Amino acid sequence: MTGTAPTTDRHISPAVALRGTGAAARHVCTACGGDLGPADRPWKDHARCREIALHLAGGPAYDTGEREVFLRQFCCPGCATLLDTETAMAGDPWLTDRRAG
Repeated sequence: MTGTAPTTDRHISPAVALRGTGAAARHVCTACGGDLGPADRPWKDHARCREIALHLAGGPAYDTGEREVFLRQFCCPGCATLLDTETAMAGDPWLTDRRAG
């Protein structure tokens, strides 16, 4: 029996996982396995980000009159799977997801 050890991913979220161990660990897209950068850095730095004014993204129900609130969509650069979303004020830094332990 030839074999390779099964890949053991540790999920950050349903769409992002950690693959590998130690200094070799990488964030990956769970849909395509695409690389999202080293585990010791924020994976969002390697994703594609689209910002949409919240009042445009959500329609009238989300129109609070505030034009500086945005919906951010983070997608895999390899397969375009939506990895995460967040709302933020213009100029706010991205939220950083981390796996405890």
